[in-house]
Amino acid sequence: METAKPIAAETTPVTTSKGMTSRERVMAAFQHRDPDRVPIDFSGHRSSGIAALAYVKLRKHLGLPSKPVRVYDPIQQLAIVDSDVLDMFGVDTIELGRAFALDDVCWADWVLPDGTPCQMPAWTLPERGNNEWLLRSRSGKVLARMPDGALYFEQCYFPFIEKDGPRTITAAMGESMWTAVASPPGPLADGKDGLARLTEGARALRASTDRAIIGLFGGNLFEIGQFFYRNDNFLMLLAAEPTQVHDFLDWLVEIHLANLQRFLGAVGEYIDVIAFGDDLGMQTGPFMSRKMYQEFFKPRHSTMWHRAKQLANVKVMLHSCGGVHELLPDLIEAGMDALNPVQTSCRGMDPAALKAEFGRDMVFWGGGCDTQTALASDTPEQLKKHVRERIHIFSPGGGFVFQQVHNVMANVPPENVVAMFEAAQEANG
Repeated sequence: METAKPIAAETTPVTTSKGMTSRERVMAAFQHRDPDRVPIDFSGHRSSGIAALAYVKLRKHLGLPSKPVRVYDPIQQLAIVDSDVLDMFGVDTIELGRAFALDDVCWADWVLPDGTPCQMPAWTLPERGNNEWLLRSRSGKVLARMPDGALYFEQCYFPFIEKDGPRTITAAMGESMWTAVASPPGPLADGKDGLARLTEGARALRASTDRAIIGLFGGNLFEIGQFFYRNDNFLMLLAAEPTQVHDFLDWLVEIHLANLQRFLGAVGEYIDVIAFGDDLGMQTGPFMSRKMYQEFFKPRHSTMWHRAKQLANVKVMLHSCGGVHELLPDLIEAGMDALNPVQTSCRGMDPAALKAEFGRDMVFWGGGCDTQTALASDTPEQLKKHVRERIHIFSPGGGFVFQQVHNVMANVPPENVVAMFEAAQEANG
């Protein structure tokens, strides 16, 4: 289960003169109705945020008061985006984790790659190695490394191909980078009192904001195979050992369903969107054929996504990078309501073609600004034109939440971040 990020609870409703709240605006997108303006997401989940290095520069550029930078996602080095920035950019979303890890004791001092002081979750503080930083599991395994000069951690331990690795999926969850290194609430959700703390935090956040609340769950299938076996090995297993893969995925789904019951039982009535993850695409298209997706993953995705909707009144968002055009009919049929980040630079992901073919059946949560070809390299005026064109394509008839394609990376100038959101606000009138 993915965990969420913290900060202080919201206090200011985000409304317009027409009286539509942020939550109503996002829900209108899911209902394929034109809202009063296009809803905006920024840092509502772990693929719509901003690198801590870029966030420091952004706050300075905006002339906002200096604040301690908190890196809630150690792997991707993502910063908590504070409420003053969310308000300034008219953001309509918020991650459930903003209700947790509010006390200073949850944080420990660290330093960003450029020497800027910051704070990291105390329970997952990196360890200094030889010209690198290390992330360890509770058992002491080195799971990930970030060499000096690098900007994020890379997985280096794959439990199911190591001779001394764990033999069960449950044990392997604690020995793999993406499943063991927890963002807040992290261990706050563990133990006999964990469910009560989850419920209490979710209820408090719901009462303090009218932003649409996103609960991060994960429920990855294809990706966990990659995390445990390594990408090359898992792709070979899919092709050569289908029985072994089916057994692995069956056990994995049982674990996810139990976690889903626990998670939504605690927070389901307080969230609007539940985020699942499975990167099914590459730059050139899907990792697998449509037939292979239908055999191994579609029925299992359908089971989890429909179960989520039975347990709570939530919309299902799938985070899947890459070109996934060929898989969209099956993803929609399996119960996906929204796709993120809509990686428009990939084969088959042309914005106008996607909107024409699938615009009535799903929400495009992303695609509003191409991070690969425009956000870091265009001038602010070029970027504004680019964003206006994307909004013109995606927004008619609802079914669109504005977000850049994945996180704002460390090399993006703050002027461009501001230009992106100014263009979105200008397009909204």
